[in-house]
Amino acid sequence: MHRRGEPGLEAPGATPDEQLAERARDGDRSAFEELVRRHADRLYAVILRFTASADEAEEATQEAFLRAWRSIGGFEGRSQFFTWLYRIGINEAKRRVQRGSVEPPTASVEQEPLQELPDSSEGPQARAELNDLRGELQAAVRALPFKYRAPLILRDVEGLSTAQAAEIMGLREAAFKSRLHRARLAVRRALDEHYPA
Repeated sequence: MHRRGEPGLEAPGATPDEQLAERARDGDRSAFEELVRRHADRLYAVILRFTASADEAEEATQEAFLRAWRSIGGFEGRSQFFTWLYRIGINEAKRRVQRGSVEPPTASVEQEPLQELPDSSEGPQARAELNDLRGELQAAVRALPFKYRAPLILRDVEGLSTAQAAEIMGLREAAFKSRLHRARLAVRRALDEHYPA
């Protein structure tokens, strides 16, 4: 097994991220810079979904990487590096949302039976309707309280597994699934209001 302090010895079967994280833990700044290059765009895209502007998302992403560098020594490799990094990024986004003076109106996350959305995939106005739907969907997601918005974005937008997303949120899988379910219902309800049956 690879022991800390022995550069050049890589754990058998270690992923590139694991190898770079191990080197970064040992103080190799260039290894950490490579991790930044690998994950910056995706982390920024995730954080942007929580912040009010591109500038704020950029600042939050930079702060997340600074926090990650300062605490890389505490990364023990029990989770994937990107999972650990995303947790730092999500927490930074959450801090900024909580500090912000204006948040979008929050949607109700109470459970209600929902009807199917109309099929807008055919017809001459399909493209316009799809763009309208996309805008309504983004607004519905932004209106969710943070604790529901985050699971929806991590699981349904980013495509992370339930286990990965729950770990990023610091939740047990059952609690994560419950929040995700409530978020999905709230978004469906918001879309149903815009597209009544």
